[in-house]
Amino acid sequence: MKLLNSAFGYAAGSQKLKKASKRMTCHKRYKIQKKVREHNRKLRKEAKKRGHKKPKKDPGIPNAAPFKEQVLREAEQRKQRLEELKQKQKLARQKNLEKKRKLQAKKDATETKKHPEEKQSTMKLKAQSNRLLDKNSNKSFCRELKKVMEVSDIVLQVLDARDPLGSRCSQVEQIITQSGGNKKLLLVLNKIDLVPRENLEKWLHYLKNEFPTVAFKSSMQLKDRSVQEKKLRKKSAHVDLSRGSMCFGNECLLKLLREYCKTQDKAIQVGVVGFPNVGKSSLINSLKEVRACNVGPVRGITKCMQTVHIDKQIKMIDSPSIIAAPSNSALALALRSTTDIEESGKLLDAVNAVLKHCSKQQIMLYYNIPDFRNSLEFLTLLAQKRGMLKKGGVPDTESAAKLLLHDWTGAKVSYHSSLPASRSLSPHLTNEVVMEMQQGFNLQELAKDNMNTINALKYPNLASSITFQSSGLTNGTIEETELTEETSDLENMETSEEAEGLSEDDQDSDEEKAVEQETDIQTSSKTNPQKLCVENESLEKQVAGEQPRTSSFNLDETANQDDAYDFNTDYV
Repeated sequence: MKLLNSAFGYAAGSQKLKKASKRMTCHKRYKIQKKVREHNRKLRKEAKKRGHKKPKKDPGIPNAAPFKEQVLREAEQRKQRLEELKQKQKLARQKNLEKKRKLQAKKDATETKKHPEEKQSTMKLKAQSNRLLDKNSNKSFCRELKKVMEVSDIVLQVLDARDPLGSRCSQVEQIITQSGGNKKLLLVLNKIDLVPRENLEKWLHYLKNEFPTVAFKSSMQLKDRSVQEKKLRKKSAHVDLSRGSMCFGNECLLKLLREYCKTQDKAIQVGVVGFPNVGKSSLINSLKEVRACNVGPVRGITKCMQTVHIDKQIKMIDSPSIIAAPSNSALALALRSTTDIEESGKLLDAVNAVLKHCSKQQIMLYYNIPDFRNSLEFLTLLAQKRGMLKKGGVPDTESAAKLLLHDWTGAKVSYHSSLPASRSLSPHLTNEVVMEMQQGFNLQELAKDNMNTINALKYPNLASSITFQSSGLTNGTIEETELTEETSDLENMETSEEAEGLSEDDQDSDEEKAVEQETDIQTSSKTNPQKLCVENESLEKQVAGEQPRTSSFNLDETANQDDAYDFNTDYV
């Protein structure tokens, strides 16, 4: 019986484990293989007709190749030239489109001569389009800034406490003091938490001899009203007021403005002016206690004037940044220009100007990097320290330069500038002007309120703050006629006449040939590096014959002058 049960159990188990066989006849298997071969052949044929080829893998430059560093540098230069040529082609296409639009506009003008109403409507549309195109130009900034100064009863010039002289504009002060009409000018010393207390007190004492000066620290974490209310509802008992979210000096400034309203017995308009990133919009947000104006680390966020009502008596007017004149020093243009610097050559010059005006040992301690010989080696070490690397582990010096400028224009780096040797008035001021500007304000109460603001804040140590040599007052451009700099690309297109059409077409064809030659050189340099020098020289001659290039980030020049960076060296 046991034997029978075990036999039946074995049979039942074998039935459960049995699976379908995958065996097939040879005829069927060969038939399937034949169908697969035919299908693959058909796919290859279609791909051949479409012209799709298998991309070849880039082998790169072998380590044993001679002059590998020079080849890499020249490849980077060729890439920059290729981008410049593409940009020229883009501008040329835009010019052609603009010409077509002008021709179409002329046709429309001839058609609407019989209908004056239609002509007026087209003129309005053109005026609106010009305003939109011109919104980001420097001329628009000048117009809006002049409007703010004309409308305001009191003008607040916001200064960076780390460099008060460098953030002052003598042209703005001259316009306000010579305008008449009982217009007042106040100085607001912002970002006072980034300088040592001793230096802040000296600057307040120096500036109050010229204009009434208010010590101020803007709030950095204000949000929209709706977001603020939601947070307060959820966490009403646990509201964390950190030092970054608190504002200091707002009560002092509002008290000064309200007392002036009482003496004048009317509501006043207060304009806020200053260079980029000094905290104009942040000051208005701090007084309103709500994020009413857009703020950020990017320069030139405010494009036009904006009014914000603080209360029934005080109306604040935000303005675009003052445009720094091209005649200023390299340091002033690096820290006070209205737009972020994008070109690599100008970035290197700006970083070099900043480093020249600082102590080398303090810079090394702050950024925690070893000794460096020039600005390029400093950017290389900073990029390696912060992990800013390109493909192949090459340090991204451009990103490092932008990071440095953002640190120095934003509210991150603590540095301070010393007072000028001569304590006399500025050249554009007189004793009569100073007395007139100080009338209507209680300067003793202002000094007490400033001391209360100073006592309420924490300050960096004098030893930890970087000593900075200021370049003096920064010249600004207020009148539109003084703007001899770059107009917008679209404005440049309008100045070109139709007679240039033939020459521009020839230039476009030459540029296209240069681009094709550039791509051929780029592919051939990887396979045969020895042909590189001859082809590179011919391309440089072709580009130089058309138009002078903008200043680019040339690694060869710095390498020849001072071998600051070696591609085979790993800096620690």
